[in-house]
Amino acid sequence: MVEIHKKEDKFIFEIKGMHKLWAFKSQLEIPKAHILKVHRDFSVISEWKGFRMPGTYVPYLITAGTFYAADGKTFWDVMNKEKSIIVELKDEDYQQLIVEVENPEEAMFLFSEA
Repeated sequence: MVEIHKKEDKFIFEIKGMHKLWAFKSQLEIPKAHILKVHRDFSVISEWKGFRMPGTYVPYLITAGTFYAADGKTFWDVMNKEKSIIVELKDEDYQQLIVEVENPEEAMFLFSEA
């Protein structure tokens, strides 16, 4: 699970608990100007994730870490797709962040008020 905090002109995505081990990351810092769109789309989450490098993938349980596909590099941290959001990025190492949050509506509101 990921907690999102806004600090000045950037968002901090803090990976919590054991997810740090599965995702091989503890946090990501993304400038507000690099976030194109935040949305939810279960069809994207259900698609093929790409090649895992490094990360963890156990079907129907967890997708965490860095995944490479034809459309670029994506960071995942999802166990419960019902609580996931998709953050589209520009000018970043990742094209997308697909993360599980405690409250998706609250997380999306955080981006809309920025």
